[in-house]
Amino acid sequence: MLRLFTIFADLVTYRWLGLEPGAHLAGAVHFFIEDTTKIFFLLATIIFFVAIVRSFFSPERTRRFLSDRRLIAGHMLAAALGVVTPFCSCSACPLFIGFVEAGIPLGVTFSFLISSPMVNEVALILLFGLFGWKIAALYLFTGLAVAMVAGLIIGRLNMERFVADYVWKVRMDKAEMPEMRWQERLEYARVYVKDIIGRIWLYVLGGIAVGALVHGYVPQGFLLSWAGPSNPFAVPVAVVLGVPLYSNAAGIIPVVQALMSKGLPLGTTLAFMMAVTALSFPEMVILSQVLKRRLIATFVGTVTVSIITVGYVFNAIM
Repeated sequence: MLRLFTIFADLVTYRWLGLEPGAHLAGAVHFFIEDTTKIFFLLATIIFFVAIVRSFFSPERTRRFLSDRRLIAGHMLAAALGVVTPFCSCSACPLFIGFVEAGIPLGVTFSFLISSPMVNEVALILLFGLFGWKIAALYLFTGLAVAMVAGLIIGRLNMERFVADYVWKVRMDKAEMPEMRWQERLEYARVYVKDIIGRIWLYVLGGIAVGALVHGYVPQGFLLSWAGPSNPFAVPVAVVLGVPLYSNAAGIIPVVQALMSKGLPLGTTLAFMMAVTALSFPEMVILSQVLKRRLIATFVGTVTVSIITVGYVFNAIM
């Protein structure tokens, strides 16, 4: 079915627009048209079905579900819930407050907060559609591993004293999502798709546009000279470049596709993508409202080292 998007891009690029196959402009335009139609189709489809699942999970229900979990099992459960409960970054502060109040260990909370933006249904369905199930599964596994390891390390450091003082006093709203009939769940899913796509469509188009420019115009030698297999520092460079960028998974995946098509190693690509989604500067600004500087620095350092390790490991074995 996904082949239909390639056929449509061929029709628009080479027949309707009359661009010459093999030209830089034709490559960029074809990439943009194919990925735009494919990604928005996949987004609308998968977000609709995830919204049905999400209608059964309110933040309060998620918080209660995690409240009595400990150690490895708690980290595994928290990381897994981060995948199926795709709360946006604006939910990070109230969720964090609620988790701490409920007595959930700090490290377990971080496992959830890391996996939720990094490994979500949008990223997985787009990776599956663009690269196949093996890379999608690989990203799922490594993302969950990073979330669990980082959460375990932070938990072992006993850094509760570096949570902002007011967090221990403020109570998150206990509002439950009311029980819905199926007709209401379908309507909720429709509205949710409209809301999510309405908020991210510009980032998606921006990411696709950057990917199209990379795909059509950036010489392969330029990319490989900075982040190719011959550069021993390619993975840290990719992570450093990813941190100041702001994009959700849907926006960065087209860029990732273009970089991989130019020969960027898989581990370096995964590291770049994880840095963008899990270590973005805007996310640090949000977290600074509830975490003191030392805890934020520990969080950033732990996740950065974990991501770099993942990049080097997969570059070595792939």
